[in-house]
Amino acid sequence: MTTYQHILVPVDESPISYAAVENALTLAKLLNSQVTVMSVVAIDPFVGVDFYKVAPAITDYFMQAEKNAKERLEDIKQSFVRDGIPVDVKLVHGVSPTEGIIQVANEISADLIIMGSHGRTGIQKMMLGSVAKNVLTQSPIPVLVVKI
Repeated sequence: MTTYQHILVPVDESPISYAAVENALTLAKLLNSQVTVMSVVAIDPFVGVDFYKVAPAITDYFMQAEKNAKERLEDIKQSFVRDGIPVDVKLVHGVSPTEGIIQVANEISADLIIMGSHGRTGIQKMMLGSVAKNVLTQSPIPVLVVKI
């Protein structure tokens, strides 16, 4: 049987992320795995726009997004710490969520990614895309997709 030594858990603000965290907690306990929990702060669509530096609302938005992501990662980290599971957190900027997840997986030599999927279908899936689907198709390591 394959044993997973380092599990990567990408999270966002959605409830499905927390379902993935719960699955990672359970698996990490069973396998004595290390865990890295990560978030990607979305690519800034205004980079390069002349008025960007004079648009405080836009700057405030991205600063708040980063603050929220850091708080979320710290809260999740404590769940693993309470259970005695070795855990790190990473916050990635300037890339798409898929790129960030694959990049961190390579960087930490993860051997499993556990992530949530919203389970969108039809036109929603076509228009919105799916980070889980992209990671599943691009990742060279196993991906466990949690759906609720």
